[in-house]
Amino acid sequence: MPRNVKFFRSFLTFIFAIFLVACHQQEEIKPTALSLVNSNKARLFLASDLRLFVGLSGLNVSTASLKYDVSLYKVNYNTTFKGQKVIASGLVAMPETSGAVGMICFQHGTIASHTEAPSVQSPSSEESILYTALASPGFIAVVPDYLGFGSSVSLLHPYYVKDATSTVALDLLKAAKELAILKNIKFNGRLFLAGYSEGGYATMATHRAIEQNGLEGFKLVASFPAAGGYDVKGVQEYFFGLTAYDEPFYLAYAALAYQNYYNWTAPLSDFFQPTYATIIPGLFDGSKSGTQINALLTDSVAHLVTPNLLANIDTDPRYQYIVEAFKENSLLDWKPTIKMYLYHGDADTTVPYQNSVDTYGKLIANGASVDILTLTTLNGKTHATGVQPYIEDIIPKILSME
Repeated sequence: MPRNVKFFRSFLTFIFAIFLVACHQQEEIKPTALSLVNSNKARLFLASDLRLFVGLSGLNVSTASLKYDVSLYKVNYNTTFKGQKVIASGLVAMPETSGAVGMICFQHGTIASHTEAPSVQSPSSEESILYTALASPGFIAVVPDYLGFGSSVSLLHPYYVKDATSTVALDLLKAAKELAILKNIKFNGRLFLAGYSEGGYATMATHRAIEQNGLEGFKLVASFPAAGGYDVKGVQEYFFGLTAYDEPFYLAYAALAYQNYYNWTAPLSDFFQPTYATIIPGLFDGSKSGTQINALLTDSVAHLVTPNLLANIDTDPRYQYIVEAFKENSLLDWKPTIKMYLYHGDADTTVPYQNSVDTYGKLIANGASVDILTLTTLNGKTHATGVQPYIEDIIPKILSME
């Protein structure tokens, strides 16, 4: 259940000295809409600057489609969490055009520190610019912070909880539509979903929610979930079968999030060895990155997880509630009828490639057509190295559908 994949940081940092002198504006919008609370215009990006950025990024994609200047907004909007109203946040990028445009929602991978949230990062960060570039061909680009970040830092992020994950995305889509009306941007109703890692899980959860419950004013065209742990129970089984795992904070994150979401009364010492059970709650206060949290845990699964849970999670009745929660949040109980393109690197040991294979097989067995559902194997790619070929493949697909 991996953290946010930083988009090619090692070779992008020098670019900022070359361009992006666009003006910084602050603009308040009164809370007149149902979902949108307010928005601040963070920056105007020129199409020429975006073409330069993408051209120098190492991405093997054509920059010819980057034709519109883009205004980037930080937005606050209404959503719900556990039946309570919450103000959430995210980014919305609007192309400067009078033509009708579609919308693309991109959902990021796992983050732990508050400074990593999309709406908190500088508009000049590489992530912000890449999100903005998604709008330049003629899309409203939407990027949720997720609950627990941005405007909702008082909450613990509901990590890999399907309903909380999809709801926060759906409500941002509604808010983005309202902002488009206020900004005289014509939305044609066509929607695309994409995301990598936790964002892949979020993408599939959102796709599923739209198919099951609808989304008025939107027509989902296709989704592109990548490298997500869609079968949450399968991911747990994978973790427990390892001797060592170099991202132990994912296990701690999921346990703490589920304990909070479901109001479990069992202490963390039922799940983790005493040394780690004591410190885990304090590690997820938003001040530490996943890397920093990993350094305070252990990569030995046997030293992290209690022996009884490790050996008996599926047979000991005391753990039935954990198994049921993992199964409840696995995205295996449906069949897509709108195009969904799965991607995963077959050398991924962070979120196992087999999880996508198993998910694909289950959805096909549920009745999904092979014409609707595909699985693209990113040959030889790990969790980190799979990002670039994924982006390079989905961009022309999306453009050809719009």
